Amino acid sequence: MTVTGAELTRRRGEYGIDAPYVPLWMGVGATAAIAVYIVGLGFSLPALVGPAGSIGAALALTVAGYLYATRVGKFRVWADLLLSLALRGDERVLDLGCGRGAVLLMVAKLVPRGRAVGIDLWKTSDQSGNALAETKRNAELEGVADRIDLQTGDMRALPFDDEAFDVVLSSLAIHNIPDPAGRAKAIDDAVRVLRPGGRILIVDINATREYEARFRESGLAEIERRSLGPRLWFGGPWVAASLVRGRKPV
Repeated sequence: MTVTGAELTRRRGEYGIDAPYVPLWMGVGATAAIAVYIVGLGFSLPALVGPAGSIGAALALTVAGYLYATRVGKFRVWADLLLSLALRGDERVLDLGCGRGAVLLMVAKLVPRGRAVGIDLWKTSDQSGNALAETKRNAELEGVADRIDLQTGDMRALPFDDEAFDVVLSSLAIHNIPDPAGRAKAIDDAVRVLRPGGRILIVDINATREYEARFRESGLAEIERRSLGPRLWFGGPWVAASLVRGRKPV
């Protein structure tokens, strides 16, 4: 059965919010600015009304954009990317920093005869409610629990054999490694576990030029880096996600 984009984006599980403290604090700032705006109106203080109103409106719009990206845009973008791979259905796929399974469980629907493997450290600062048990529950709800494997581990030291996967994916995760050397190690290990001819797709908001450079140093082919557009603006074009992709030579 052919899986459509509509089916991939039809969510039965709950996938939380990426970096939940970011929209929380922006929301607090918007609320405070709006409160100052109201006070300024009440006491006829134009020096407060103008700036507070502008700041409150800007922060409110930023929060709205952020929530759209993490709750809707991310799923639509990844559905398009996964369908573009034209998978046979028997591939082994690895998701680095899988979180609650937003991308992992979508790709699992496309590999009924394969395996989708997710690895994560399950930090709630990276995704609200992030936990191994939540990802397992989502897999059950999506009907793909029999196709996935989950591991707790660090993407800088993957517990997998060389050339174990046909596809490696990562969504908004590698930037959480704080240092360039650590991010480079994650890229190197992702390339190590990728089979000849296999493809790697990384979507992230920071360090994508680093990833592209490391792909070239690792000898990958068909390298591409491009913006993914307004659907993945986490508050505005100044926090836009980009795709970095490549193929391991045969």
